[in-house]
Order: sequence, then C-alpha cells, then structure tokens
Amino acid sequence: MLHSTVRRHALLPLPQLHRIFFTTTTSSPSSCGGTSSRDPHFMVDYLVNSCGFSVEAASKASKPLAHLRSTENPDTVLAFFKSQGIDGANLRKMISSKPALLSWNLESNLTPKFQFLRDLGLSESDLVDVIMQNPVILCLNVQHNLLPKLNVWENLFGSRELLLKNLRKRCWFLSSNIENVVRPNLNFLRDECDIPLERASLVLKKQPTFIIQNPDSLRALVDRAERMGFTRRSRMFLWILDVLFRVSQEKVDAHSKLMSSFGWSNSEFSAAILNQRDFLNSSTDILRIKMEFLVKEVGFTASGIAKKPRLLVYSLKKRMIPRFQVMKILKSEGLWTSKGKLHVFFTMPDPKFLKKYILPYQDKFPKLLEILCAVDE
Repeated sequence: MLHSTVRRHALLPLPQLHRIFFTTTTSSPSSCGGTSSRDPHFMVDYLVNSCGFSVEAASKASKPLAHLRSTENPDTVLAFFKSQGIDGANLRKMISSKPALLSWNLESNLTPKFQFLRDLGLSESDLVDVIMQNPVILCLNVQHNLLPKLNVWENLFGSRELLLKNLRKRCWFLSSNIENVVRPNLNFLRDECDIPLERASLVLKKQPTFIIQNPDSLRALVDRAERMGFTRRSRMFLWILDVLFRVSQEKVDAHSKLMSSFGWSNSEFSAAILNQRDFLNSSTDILRIKMEFLVKEVGFTASGIAKKPRLLVYSLKKRMIPRFQVMKILKSEGLWTSKGKLHVFFTMPDPKFLKKYILPYQDKFPKLLEILCAVDE
C-alpha cells in the first residue's frame, strides 16, 4: 500500500505531495530473530564481519547499539542499503555517521524516505550521492521536516529542476533552520533593504549559502557594505552583499589599500567592484603584478583601469602579455594607432581579435599568429 501510494503521486508538486504523504516516525529496534547474543559487545564483531569496520571503528559505532541483542534488524537494514547501491566504504561512512540506523524499522523509517526522494525526480545514482553527501536526510521526518524544507527551497530556487540540481550538488541546505535563519534573513532583506524575494532568488540560485548565514552576520555584512559607500536602496546592493559574503573583510581591505597606492580613490574602488566584482577574487600579489604591467608596460592610467576594471580579471600569461606583444609589432609597422580604444584591444573576444588584428596580416607577419598559438601549447 505504501509503495503504490507513493508511486501513484510521484512527481506531483511539493504542496500536493505534502497533502497526500503520511508521517514517518519513530525508530523501533528489533529484539528477536537473527543472530542472538547476551554479550553487550557482540555488535563490535558484527560490524567488523558484516561491514569491514576496523575493531576500533566498530567499537565506537557499536555504542549506540548496545541495547541490541539480535542482528535481525541490522541484517535487514544492511541488506536494504546494499540493495540501494550503498556498500563498502560508503556503507561504513553511513553507519559511522549514524550507527542507530541499524536499529531503525525499515518500513516506517528508511523505505519511505528513499521512495520520496525518487518521487522528487532523483535517479538511482543521484539518490545515493545525495544520501552520502548528507546522511542527515535519513533523520528528517518526511512530513514535518523534509517536505517543508524542500517546499521553501523550491520556492526560493524558482523551480523543481533547480531544486534537484542543487540537491545533487549541495545537501547542506536541508540542515538549515528555516524559521530561525532563512525566513528572518529574507524578511530583513525585504523590509530593511528593499530587496524582494524575486530579486533575492537571483543570488540564491547561484549562491544559496548566502541566505543561511547567521542573521547577525547578514546585518554585519550590510553594515560593511554601507561603510564602503553602497546604499541599501541601490538595485545593485544585493550583488554587493553577495560579493562581500564571498570575500573576506581582510582581503577587501588589502585590495583597497593596494589600489589606493596606485592612486584609486575610495569611490573608484567601490565603483570598480560594482562594475567588475570578480577582480576581488585575485590575490593581492597577482593584482599588483597586473596593475604594474598595465600601467608601466602598456600605458594605461590607474584611473582608466578603474573605469574598465574588467582588465584586471584577464590572465596575464594567456591574454594580456601575448596581446601586448602583438600590439608592439603592429605599432612598429604603423598598423595600430587606436590609443583612444586601448582597453578594447585587450577586452575584445578572441574570435574578433583574431579576425581584426591577426588574419589580415598573417602572410606578412606570421609571427603574430605564432604568439597567440604559443599560449595554447
């Protein structure tokens, strides 16, 4: 009856599943059948022999199972896990993380959860990966914990497809506290930062961990952004928060100090982050080298780079230096004089660059193509 009910409602929207799904609760250890023993430590030998645990690991894992006097229920649970593709090292990892699983009732605790995850749309291999990444899933009551969490996250991601995509990659959000963390953070962004859920979801789709940070940490992040000159009412404010969430205060301060040494003002630094936040991902040393190359070798002004910060995200070895070498050859032959569009020469997409600056001169200057080809070797 259980399996037919679940299959009949497979892939229904989460709210509908919520209405028709039943509660899965309580663990109930088996106390008869299987191999019996009055020795309170017999589970150590059982785990060694049945799962391949070391004696030390088995001793640790057996402590929550000291009440068992039979292997009947553990035998059933182990057979079930193996039938689902969880065996060997994965099985030992599973049991180590939650030894009490071996005393759980299969039909009321484990089978419904595996079936529920299948009905969401996970393949057999995906299901195993999701369970192994976060065994806490098996500890969540389907109706009261797992389903409500998935309802919230499906709404945040915007679709079942994105929910499953994130579930395959990151099960951590199932451990997040919806009422004490996620909802307060969303309410804070909406009520005090003028960031509606629709806009917040744009960041959450790429960076879901943003919304499960401690509410006090989120408020501190907002304060940090405001101290840098960004305002809450700006439509870019959420993206700035996302950047600062992923980059430490120490790194931002170090980058700010470095760019100040090249002549950037605080407002130029903030504007550069708005225009091209990825340059913050570079180490301070790499950023220094890039600035020195662009200013001293190529001839950019520091202020010009601040207006075109995308220059700072390109690879020196793979793009900037080879193109600079091409530029020098073209200049020496009087074939490039567009000083006013210096940044375009370095930011132009590769196919367009090849068509405009390399192919027209390939016969006369074959070295131009050699310079670019050498980058890929």
